[in-house]
Amino acid sequence: MSDTAATAISRRAPAKLNLSLHVTGKRADGYHELDGLIAFADVSDTITAEPAETLSLTVGGPFAEALDAGAESNLVLRAARALAEHAGVSAGAALHLDKQLPVAAGLGGGSADAAATLRALIALWGVRIESRELHDLALALGADVPMCLFGRPAFVSGIGDTVTPLDGLPPAPVVLVNPGVAVPTPAVFRAHKRAFSSAPPVWRMPPSGVRELAARLSAQRNDLTTAAETVAPAIGEVLDALRSAPGCHVARMSGSGATCFGIFANTASAETAAHTLAAARPAWWVRSGRLQG
Repeated sequence: MSDTAATAISRRAPAKLNLSLHVTGKRADGYHELDGLIAFADVSDTITAEPAETLSLTVGGPFAEALDAGAESNLVLRAARALAEHAGVSAGAALHLDKQLPVAAGLGGGSADAAATLRALIALWGVRIESRELHDLALALGADVPMCLFGRPAFVSGIGDTVTPLDGLPPAPVVLVNPGVAVPTPAVFRAHKRAFSSAPPVWRMPPSGVRELAARLSAQRNDLTTAAETVAPAIGEVLDALRSAPGCHVARMSGSGATCFGIFANTASAETAAHTLAAARPAWWVRSGRLQG
C-alpha cells in the first residue's frame, strides 16, 4: 500500500433511482425493511481526490450551498476518515465535490458521494481491501452506501444491504424532475400510514426492452409516494406533468422524494419532455439521461 499518489483521481456519483420501492416491515432498531429495484442514471455528482498532507473538502456546483463541507456529519468526510482508519493510511487528501444533484431529493446523493469517495481514495492511496470489508465499512456509513458502491442495477432488500445484481437492464431514456423542495426521509417515514407490503417476486429474466421494463414496473409501486405527497404536495404536480408528456411509459417518485422520474420510449421524446418541462417550470430541476446497465 502506498500513502501517496502523483495525480488527482475523479469518480462519478450517479443518481440512484428506486424503480420500485416496497416497505415490507420495521425492525426493532427502527430501520424499515425494504424491497425493490434500483438503477443508476448517467446524471451525477463528481468527487475528485488529490494528494495532500491533511484531509479537506471543498464543494462546488449548483447545490453547494445546501451542504456544510466542514460538518462532522458530512458523509464524504466520514467515508474518507473511515477508510483511512481501517486501512491505516497516514496520508491526507484534498477532496472536491461537484454537487450537481439536489440535496434530500430521493436520489441517494449523499450515499453516492460517500461511495465515490471510497472508490477515489482507494485508488489515490493504493488501498487493498477485501470486498466484504469494504461492504461492511460502507454499511456503517449508511444503509444506501453499499448499493451505491455496487453502482449497478440490482434488487435490494433488508435495509438496503442485501443486493442481488440484475444484468441486462435496458438503457432506458429517463427524465428526472425535482420541484425544488427538500424532503427529509424521516418525515416521510413518519407520515407513512399504509400497511406493510409483501415483497414482489424477483424477475427471472431482465426485460427485453424499454416497453417491457415499463410494463413490469407498472405492476409495482413506490409505497412512500402518498406519504411524501403529504410532506411535499408538489410531488403530485411533477408526477402529473411527467405522465402527460408524450412518450412517457411510466412515471414514479424515487426513494422518499421529491425527485420523480419518467421512463420514455426513446431519447428524442425524453429530451423534448425535459426541454418542455424546464421551460414551463423554470424553478424545477429537470435533467434527461439514460439508465446505466
